[in-house]
Amino acid sequence: MSTDDRAAVTTGIARLHASPALAGPGRLGLVTNHTGVLADLRPTAPALLEAGARLTALFGPEHGLHGTAQAGESEAARTDPATGLPVHDTYRRDGERLDALLRASGVDALVYDLQDIGARFYTYVWTMCDLMASAARTGVRFVVADRPNPLGGLVSEGPLLEEAWASFVGRAPIPVRHGLTCGELARYLNASVVPRAAGTAADLTVIEATGWRRALRAEATGLPWIAPSPNIPTPATAAVYPGTCLFEGTNLSEGRGTTQPFEIVGAPYIDARFAPSLAELALPGVHFRDLRYVPTFHKHAGRPLRGVQLHITDREAFTPVRTAVAMLATLRRLYPHDFAWHPADGGAQGTGHRHFIDLLWGSDRLRRTVDAGEDPLPLCDPPAPPDHWAGEHALLYP
Repeated sequence: MSTDDRAAVTTGIARLHASPALAGPGRLGLVTNHTGVLADLRPTAPALLEAGARLTALFGPEHGLHGTAQAGESEAARTDPATGLPVHDTYRRDGERLDALLRASGVDALVYDLQDIGARFYTYVWTMCDLMASAARTGVRFVVADRPNPLGGLVSEGPLLEEAWASFVGRAPIPVRHGLTCGELARYLNASVVPRAAGTAADLTVIEATGWRRALRAEATGLPWIAPSPNIPTPATAAVYPGTCLFEGTNLSEGRGTTQPFEIVGAPYIDARFAPSLAELALPGVHFRDLRYVPTFHKHAGRPLRGVQLHITDREAFTPVRTAVAMLATLRRLYPHDFAWHPADGGAQGTGHRHFIDLLWGSDRLRRTVDAGEDPLPLCDPPAPPDHWAGEHALLYP
């Protein structure tokens, strides 16, 4: 795609930078990380200060303000060297702990500017949800500086989460691939989840991105791609992530510790049968390449593994959730004595002793169906458009 073919998208934070009054009066706290940049790659916190915004505090999510921490971790920094502002770590805080943090910060409004990738289990949106509820309880206004959904906004995939399986990798009944921007998701959550958590809705403002249409994926926006977290390095990674993140709930490596996380999966017990068996499924928009690799960290670190790389051949036809579910069923069939599910661990709040795959999927139905040797693909149906499950009241973009 040439530069001329790209849309001219202006993010919500760029609009706020041009007109700081859009955030309203009072002291502002900025919920951000390294993805919070303007189109010229200037970090938004110092840029907002230079523009005259009354920014007094920063709030960081999982992976930290600078995005250096791995999954399930955050950074220890308490002061931002670029601005001198205090940094408040929100990761693993909710309820009264988050309320206390928000009160101690002294802000009158929170401005949320994080780049999401469009999958339910990506934790930035649940940081947003928890902070919205805390803002509602403490009387702090909440402003979402919106950014495009890098996967586009025409398609959602996978079932709605069942509330009994809620955790920090899924707080509310939304699909695995949700198809909304953060601003749209904030509107949906503020009408459904936040009032139940806080007793009232938050005082919410969404500063819309201009120039974005639901058909546009990350590569077509004209915006720079910043890896949202250490293991989502490229738009290609984001494209497969709503499916292959499910392998976090198994004993397979999902490619962490390599240069192609989530694009490759493997295990010590995989053999020459796996790639041909996947090819026989003729899944749309993807080819599978047999490969061997050695992760440098995380699962099976330092061990030779065999597995497959997903090569997307048609982005329109490719359905990451259905693809990954078909892969899981194939693994159970080929390697019934080796393939296993992982228990939930400390990487997700409120997990208890449940299987992590159940938290990722939003119920135990996928695990039970695969273990029974039944076809799990109907669990992915129907892949409804976002207005089917979120309602048109949540949507902001054509």
